[in-house]
Amino acid sequence: MTRAVPTVLGVLLLLIGAVWTLQGANVLPGSFMTGSRFWLVVGLVCLVAGAVLLYRVVRQRASR
Repeated sequence: MTRAVPTVLGVLLLLIGAVWTLQGANVLPGSFMTGSRFWLVVGLVCLVAGAVLLYRVVRQRASR
């Protein structure tokens, strides 16, 4: 159970980060975030945080 929470959080961060990055980069239109550099940066930060979190979860599972 304790490993499920970081895994779900990591996947959510990746998905949300991807959407925000695409909207900030003006690739995914239809929002107030479209074309905004702020949301591009926030999305990239979420992507990196989600990837690091998932990497740590996978690494912990491999070491056990």
